[in-house]
Amino acid sequence: MTTAERRAAILQQLAHAGAPIAARTLATHYGVSRQVIVQDLAVIRASHPGIISTARGYVLEQPDQPAGCTREFKVRHTPDRTGQELNLIVDCGGRVKNISISHRVYGRITAEMDIRSRQDVREFLQSFEDSSSTVLSTATDGYHYHLVEATTPDRLNLIEKELKEHGFLAPLQPWEH
Repeated sequence: MTTAERRAAILQQLAHAGAPIAARTLATHYGVSRQVIVQDLAVIRASHPGIISTARGYVLEQPDQPAGCTREFKVRHTPDRTGQELNLIVDCGGRVKNISISHRVYGRITAEMDIRSRQDVREFLQSFEDSSSTVLSTATDGYHYHLVEATTPDRLNLIEKELKEHGFLAPLQPWEH
């Protein structure tokens, strides 16, 4: 298989996948190194910007699916409450699209998440147990933002209510309104 054929096959595989695909899974499938796959995806993403890198792998955005409502929530908690916060959001029907922090030196830093279920939360948390990394919000004393998608504004209101009741919601500063 040529490099061009492999890249076309990877794109097709992503288009038909129901979940993110890890680079190491693709590497095993195509008999190449993980680094080759990462390079392939960098080239593919140059012409197909809808490919998103998540904590669990690569996923192709499906533009034909109707978009839900989104809202950004400012939250704060210690790293040991990450699972509780994410489970609360998905249990209320939300999808955590990303996490952002506002760093005093680096500015706004955003990472894609795509967490839709408790299983996604377990896999996300497991990725930290398997490495020496920590959650992004440790750089900002636990303060961070999540862009959350839900099917209706009422779902987003429920998520906001639950985040507040469980002590996750952080007050916005005047310049953040």
